Amino acid sequence: MAAAAAPSSFRPEEARSPPALELPTPPLSKFKVALCQLSVTADKARNISHARAAIEVAATKGAKLVLLPEIWNGPYSNDSFPEYAEDIEAGGDAAPSFSMMSEVARSLQITLVGGSIPERSGNSLYNTCCVFGSDGKLKGKHRKIHLFDIDIPGKITFKESKTLTAGQNPTVVDTDVGRIGIGICYDIRFQELAMLYAARGAHLLCYPGAFNMTTGPLHWELLQRARAADNQLFVATCAPARDASAGYVAWGHSTLVGPFGEVIATTEHEEATIIAEIDYSLIEQRRQFLPLQYQRRGDLYQLVDVQRLGSQ
Repeated sequence: MAAAAAPSSFRPEEARSPPALELPTPPLSKFKVALCQLSVTADKARNISHARAAIEVAATKGAKLVLLPEIWNGPYSNDSFPEYAEDIEAGGDAAPSFSMMSEVARSLQITLVGGSIPERSGNSLYNTCCVFGSDGKLKGKHRKIHLFDIDIPGKITFKESKTLTAGQNPTVVDTDVGRIGIGICYDIRFQELAMLYAARGAHLLCYPGAFNMTTGPLHWELLQRARAADNQLFVATCAPARDASAGYVAWGHSTLVGPFGEVIATTEHEEATIIAEIDYSLIEQRRQFLPLQYQRRGDLYQLVDVQRLGSQ
């Protein structure tokens, strides 16, 4: 089906600066993804072995891509971040969570989006997602760009900025299962980041996240579906399982959303692993139905990718 033509005066190619990249041909067009909604305790060694076991089970069920939750190696709290933080650059005993993820990705020959863990680098702490290739090598590292600083009177107050430093770079990773844009939890609220990833040719956006009992029921699924529908790509999220006795109670509901904003698979709040299929042929199909890339008004608005523009 031919794309709908827009009047040349609308300049759709200028709505993204630099112009949006063509969607690359992925190494796999269809594969299984696993979203491991893990229970998390104060016992770091237990959390690491528990995560590894879940990854191994997912791989036996055919998953080529596995996602872990946000802050899965310890409690989500400003008091805990320094205690559970790892020096990823040092590796080894200084980074047992990181080392496990690298080793299990290599041994199972899977792509692993490793949720997030607190990272220590110099005098700073970051909320960091590591992406590992099927050879176990680190392919990308995303430090949470938008810190979770909110105050809803009578409901929830949390300020990650008390202990964490914001990351400085959007993260797009080419993997054995396609081009993936990475965000962490609060990053999903910022549509500009998802738009940048789409313009950089991402097939899939992955957001490890731990929404809470206030914003979770209101916004968690809504934001995932919006990011997927707006950008006509897949969105996968992975949350920790709910622990009602924890200081921070997570909403759960890990989900896979397709490029029409449709929920492909989801779960409730208990510990669970979702196994679902991603079929990238749906992206091109949906973009033919709704040819948004040819209908944008570059004469009226423009999204500037500062890093790509600066690298030209």
